[in-house]
Amino acid sequence: MRLPRAALLSLLNLDAFSAPQSLQQSALLGCVMLRLVQVLVFRIQRGLLLMEDRRSPPFLASIAKPASSPESVRFDGVVNPSFHGFGASGLKKRGQSGRSWIQIDSSGNSQVITLDKIALLRRCGLPSRDLRLLDPVFVYPSAILGRENAIVVSLEQVRCIIMADEVLLMRSSDGSATHYESELCQRLRRTKDQNDDLPFEFKALELALELVSASLDSQVTELEVEIYPVLEELASSISITNLEHVRRLKSHLLALTHRVQKVHDEIEQLMDDDGDMAEMYLTEKKERMETYLSTDGHLNSIQSGNWVSQSAPVSPTCSSSGQPEKGSSNMSFSKHESSRGSSTRGRHVEELEMLLEAYFVGIDNTLSKLLSLKEYIDDTEDFINIKLDNVRNQLIQFELLLAAATFVVTLFAVVTGVFGMNFEDSVFDTASNFNWVLIVSSISCAVIYSCFLLYFKHKKLLPT
Repeated sequence: MRLPRAALLSLLNLDAFSAPQSLQQSALLGCVMLRLVQVLVFRIQRGLLLMEDRRSPPFLASIAKPASSPESVRFDGVVNPSFHGFGASGLKKRGQSGRSWIQIDSSGNSQVITLDKIALLRRCGLPSRDLRLLDPVFVYPSAILGRENAIVVSLEQVRCIIMADEVLLMRSSDGSATHYESELCQRLRRTKDQNDDLPFEFKALELALELVSASLDSQVTELEVEIYPVLEELASSISITNLEHVRRLKSHLLALTHRVQKVHDEIEQLMDDDGDMAEMYLTEKKERMETYLSTDGHLNSIQSGNWVSQSAPVSPTCSSSGQPEKGSSNMSFSKHESSRGSSTRGRHVEELEMLLEAYFVGIDNTLSKLLSLKEYIDDTEDFINIKLDNVRNQLIQFELLLAAATFVVTLFAVVTGVFGMNFEDSVFDTASNFNWVLIVSSISCAVIYSCFLLYFKHKKLLPT
């Protein structure tokens, strides 16, 4: 809304301020001044935006930039900084960022590769939830999962994906991944020329269990060496420093017990389920799959050769290119696998069960050490509590004796107070009478105190 020039001049005239006018004219003047300020601010902002648009590329040029460009998203030529880092490129980076993995093949060769999440899922045939177990950002308990084409291992610092012919090991900040890599490569090269019946996936799983078991056992041994002297010192001398040291060690003990218990329960749960153990025999499943596909391809070639002579051929479902579909082949292989699985499952489960049982015994021994340490700490705490109770009882006994002595002394003070009053009595006529009063009062107080002691001992309130 624009005001006439004459109206503005009349409102801004000084005579209007000098003459007494109504409050309506003052309010109108305020509105006009506010409108002028708003128009001025709007023109300044518009000029700044036009200057920025001349320096910046147009909207279509910002769209044509690559996905890795760090610039923010533009709408109608105006920069929107709130979308910086959260555009299509930012989401693509966050969803498909690569991670370094150590690849170890069956020959003992290792290399560092970079795989994003989608490529890793396609390569291993795993669901997305299984990869969260391997993510170091999240804190998950220890787990060993047997899948169709891989074994997901998340045990302490060893986090890897074991397949029939390779291992993908997640790189870690400490030396656990490097130790696992070097040890597995040495073992594979050492047993390469030997006739070893143990499959590749079981070798990798065995090494993971061995390293985790050895690491936990070494931590328990260090804790034992540290905790026993502290408990002995605390039992002999109760102090704030010793109590704080024992509290810190007990917290470490409980955390370590929780970790060992998780590994123990995971191995025990795996040993109790024959189906999960049978799923972990990846080499045999791969060999059977290859044999089945080769046999199926040979039968398909024979059927295609006799296509003309057959009136109603039975063949697998074909795609548009004439090749058997993968889903039909996998379904047929699953039926074939279920028919053959019962004959060989017992041997494989027994082989894997023996491997797991060996490390289960070691983990169980480590857990027993931790439980023994916890019992020793509890016994020390009970001993300290008993010792404190004994000291408290001694203080109570001393307080009881002190109360009895106070009572006797009060009686003696009453006698002396009575005879210290200012009144006339024949007793004061002879000076030796007061001495007899003191002697009799003292003997009476001693007899009363002795009666108290005999009563306390009779009631077993004092040690005999």
